[in-house]
Amino acid sequence: MSRAIYPGSFDPVTVGHLNIIERAAPIFEKLIVCVMVNSDKHPMFTPQERVDMIKEVTAHLPNVEVHYSDRLLADFAKENGCTVVVKGLRAVSDFEHEFQMALINRKLNPSLDTMFLTAEHQFMFLSSSAVKELGRYDADISDLLPPQIIPRFQKRRTETSGG
Repeated sequence: MSRAIYPGSFDPVTVGHLNIIERAAPIFEKLIVCVMVNSDKHPMFTPQERVDMIKEVTAHLPNVEVHYSDRLLADFAKENGCTVVVKGLRAVSDFEHEFQMALINRKLNPSLDTMFLTAEHQFMFLSSSAVKELGRYDADISDLLPPQIIPRFQKRRTETSGG
């Protein structure tokens, strides 16, 4: 059974993330979307909230599971029988970082390969960080997040900005 893992912080899950999930899911028998810890980021949502949001936006994909892990990706992949890491690439700068991570994961887990999917042109600029920054200024984010995520994003933004 071919199993892959699509890791990320997904804070929040964007339409770009969803596009990668929808494109990767048909390639594998099982795709695990895994909310991972990124110590360099200050999350807006708890890991469980992110898992719940991803489950909601991927409910139409029967072979997608959503998990959370605070462990090394290579270890999580091995424990869950995943042999491929799926990563989305927006630009050359993404490739440099993701290529380094792919080599590290391969060293830690020699049976783990990485598959890069390039972002579709309409998502090349999109990141969760950009969405959060735009949200701070009340910019229109309606085409950046899945529609069912927007109310939670707006509510959390209001709670964290104090108004």
